[in-house]
Amino acid sequence: MTDGKAQKTRSLFRLEYSVATEIDAPPERVWALITDAAALARWNSTITSVEGTIAEGERIALKVAIAPKRTFKLEVSDMQPARGMVWSDGFFPMFRGVRTYRLEDLGGRTRFSMSEVFTGLMLPMIAGSLPDFGPDFEAWAADLKREAEQG
Repeated sequence: MTDGKAQKTRSLFRLEYSVATEIDAPPERVWALITDAAALARWNSTITSVEGTIAEGERIALKVAIAPKRTFKLEVSDMQPARGMVWSDGFFPMFRGVRTYRLEDLGGRTRFSMSEVFTGLMLPMIAGSLPDFGPDFEAWAADLKREAEQG
């Protein structure tokens, strides 16, 4: 589905949010936007700051509007330029979050998808205290689409 609407699936030890949208810009343009840590907070309304370099094996410190008092220390892994990357934090088996970004080349356009999967033994106890990430995922995708298409 590529309509920019977030999807949520949940089971006892797994919670996933995902969103996808088609962007009228090539994957290289979209990739440049999502990997430019210094500029992310400028165009992305869900992010207040990013410190560090978005590169494989690096750690970044991310602050988001939905949890303004928390800094997420994320590991960047599995980077495939203009195709996708993964950010993760937490400690399995207790609690772990893994966010995956994927770009699919549609011949000058891009299918952007983003998903985050939370897993772990602590999930059943804390799932009720987690915010609804659906609106943030929709805003993330809409902000990216708008910025990439503005050229």
